[in-house]
Amino acid sequence: MEYVKITHDNLEREHICCAISSNKDPQVASKKAWLAERLDDGLVFLKSVERGKCFIEYIPAESAWYPIDASGYIHINCFWVSGSFKGHGYANDLLAACVADARARGKRGITVVSSQKKASFLSDPKYLAYKGFKVADTAAPYFTLMYLPFDDGAPPPAFKACAKRPRIDKRGFTVYYTRGCPYPAKYVPLIESVAKSRGVEFESVLIDSVEKAQSAPTAWTNYAVFYNGEYVTNEILSEKKFAELVERLT
Repeated sequence: MEYVKITHDNLEREHICCAISSNKDPQVASKKAWLAERLDDGLVFLKSVERGKCFIEYIPAESAWYPIDASGYIHINCFWVSGSFKGHGYANDLLAACVADARARGKRGITVVSSQKKASFLSDPKYLAYKGFKVADTAAPYFTLMYLPFDDGAPPPAFKACAKRPRIDKRGFTVYYTRGCPYPAKYVPLIESVAKSRGVEFESVLIDSVEKAQSAPTAWTNYAVFYNGEYVTNEILSEKKFAELVERLT
């Protein structure tokens, strides 16, 4: 397998593995605009040259869009190998490249937000544990902060207090999201239209800066649904699934 690293020079012509479509698609446009701003922060998006979900995206933890204290680490934003790409060792290739880069930068290790059990859009905790990652911290209701230290003396990272027990002072449905994931660009407006058609209170909150992300009321900032202040899910909901959620909670 050959891999390519996204740069300012090739960003427009390369496909983005998590949203394979034309640059006119709002999901692709949203993600590429976000990536363009992050590349100067040291972000790396390394992907298969073939079209498909086979990539890793990481950034120095100080610039990560997550509420974590992980000075000196590299943070994995997203790590996804699926479909026909699974079972060929490509995930090992991508992770090894991340580790090599982190070591070359003189970092303490690598961090990633995962979960107690495999969950949508989160890296598989079993695979991470197999590769030597350990749980450094937890956040309600099911998030874990896993890390791979490069030496035994590396201080463990932690979630910030704002994310440990997600709770907000808002009524109705509230969705927090970033453009770090392409899918909210499509699905947030769709579920907002469902909420309006049913007369349900709804607010979408775009996290549009690293400062807002690092002080967010959720461990997973790409997408978080709250209802009457209580955390519900990180799953990016389709219109059908959101309608089912409305029926269940209201």
